[in-house]
Amino acid sequence: MTTQLSEVSRPARLAADDEGITIDELALAARNHGMPLEALRHDVTPPGLHYLLVHYDIPYLDATTWQLQVGGAVDTELTLSLAQLRALPSRTVRVTMECAGNGRAHLRPRPISQPWLVEAVGTADWTGVPLRTVLETAGVSASAVDAVFTGADHGVERGVEQDYQRGLAVTDALGDDVLLAYEMNGEPLPPQHGYPLRLVVPGWYGMAHVKWLRSIELIEEPFTGFQNTVAYRIRQDGDEQGDAVTRTAPRALLIPPGFPDFQTRERFVHPGTVELTGRAWSGAAALAAVEFSHDDGRTWSRARLGPDDGGRWAWRRWSAVWEAVPGRHTLAVRAVDAAGNTQPDAGSWNRGGFANNLPHRVPVTCLS
Repeated sequence: MTTQLSEVSRPARLAADDEGITIDELALAARNHGMPLEALRHDVTPPGLHYLLVHYDIPYLDATTWQLQVGGAVDTELTLSLAQLRALPSRTVRVTMECAGNGRAHLRPRPISQPWLVEAVGTADWTGVPLRTVLETAGVSASAVDAVFTGADHGVERGVEQDYQRGLAVTDALGDDVLLAYEMNGEPLPPQHGYPLRLVVPGWYGMAHVKWLRSIELIEEPFTGFQNTVAYRIRQDGDEQGDAVTRTAPRALLIPPGFPDFQTRERFVHPGTVELTGRAWSGAAALAAVEFSHDDGRTWSRARLGPDDGGRWAWRRWSAVWEAVPGRHTLAVRAVDAAGNTQPDAGSWNRGGFANNLPHRVPVTCLS
C-alpha cells in the first residue's frame, strides 16, 4: 500500500555546512543503534549488539495467527503459517549484514537521516526456509520479473504513506542462500529483527532484508515502489534517477586498540608492540585482502587474513602488528575484494549517503 501525501520527488535534505546533528537525527539514533566496535571480536554478533534500523514502528505480531501470503504470477497461490514453514527443510547461513547508509555521518555535506558512523553492521547465523523452496512450490510464471516483499511495518517517508516493500529480481530471489528466516543465532527472531519471519538476502545491503514479512508477490514488470526507485538510489543530484543500491562494497573495520576516554572515545595505548585486529567483508565479490596503515594512509602494508570458515557471506578476521611510539597517530584499514574493488581514499559522496566505504580511520594517542 502506498499513498502520496506530497511531492515524492522531493530529495532528502542536506545539512548546512555549519549545521550540527538535528533533533530528528538524534531521535532516530535513539531508536536505532550500531554495533560497538569491540563486538567485532565475536565471530557471530549477539542479537542485542547487532546493528538495528527500523524504518517505522516495530509491529506487534502474534505468530499463532500470522500467515505468509504468496501470490501474483504463480501457478498456485499459497498461505503458509509459521508452523508450516518450520516443517519445510531448513538451512542456516552466516551473513554479515550492513546498512546502506553506514558512514553517512562522516560525509560533507551530510545527508539528513540516521547518522551512522561506521558501526551499522553485524553478523548472524540465520536459519529458515530457502526462498527458492517456497517459490518453486508456488510455481513461478515464466513471465514473472520481480518478487515484491511486503513487511508489516507501515509509515510515511518523504510524503508517501506506505508499507515497507522491496522488489528483488526473480533471478536474485532464486539464489541458493536467500532465506525466509525465522531464527537468529539459533533462537526465534527478536521482535526488532523481524519476528516471526524476515527475508535474508546475503551480500546485499540491509534495505533488501525485509523484516516482519507478510507477503510475497510475483509481478510481470520491474517493481517501482518507493524503497526501490526513490529511497535507495545513488544520486549526485536530486533530479537524477541514479543507480540502485544493491550489494555491499568492500569494507574493513578496526577494533579500536587500547582504552578510551569516556566522553570523546579517544583511544590511548602504551608504547611498544600493539596487536591490531578487526573484520572485513564484501558482498560484491569474495574478500581478497586487507591493508593497514599507521600513518593516516600515506603508506599501506598487507594485513594477515584469517580463515573464511564462516562461509562466503560472513566477515573474516584480519590482524596486523603496530610498533607504537609516543605521539598522536591515525590508524587506517581498507579491504580489497576479488574483483579488484577497494575502499577509495577519496570521497564517494551521494545525496543519500549510501555505499560510502572510505577507509576506517582511528586516531590513537600513544602515551609517553
